[in-house]
Amino acid sequence: MRKEDKASAIELIGAKLQEYPHFYLVDTAGLNAQQTSDLRRKCFGADIKMLVVKNTLLEKALEKAEVDFSGLYPALVGNTAVMFSNVANAPAKLIKDFAGKNELIKLKAAYAEEGIFVGAQHLADLCAIKSKNELIADVIALLQSPAKNVISGLQGAAGNKIHGLLKALGERPE
Repeated sequence: MRKEDKASAIELIGAKLQEYPHFYLVDTAGLNAQQTSDLRRKCFGADIKMLVVKNTLLEKALEKAEVDFSGLYPALVGNTAVMFSNVANAPAKLIKDFAGKNELIKLKAAYAEEGIFVGAQHLADLCAIKSKNELIADVIALLQSPAKNVISGLQGAAGNKIHGLLKALGERPE
């Protein structure tokens, strides 16, 4: 590979690192052409950008980044594909789903929610990370639950008693 090509590849990887807040390093060495094509199709459907990179070029791009990615360097051995995503848990769920069908894809490391995870043992933890939309939905559900309890109480038998008491107090002469 020519020096100019290497420099442009490093710039491309660096641009992706700035564009996406989360990325996963996976080993896809055991996949054949059909399985790799299926994985790329699933990545596209899940809005995940997948790049197969050379470890030395990825390491140089990580060194140039503003964030300290030195914890990921030990994972840069063998075949490496990088999955870039805007949602922290999307690549983990895709890897878990895809690895369930065949054991040919392995998580090497991940940078998600400003944390570094090295090793396949963290896949379940990464799947459990909630996205921003999931957290907002949880907060809304928690805020709505007391109001729902009050409304259901007013509509039930207790509500009829309260209504009867209020009606009696309203009709009582002063």
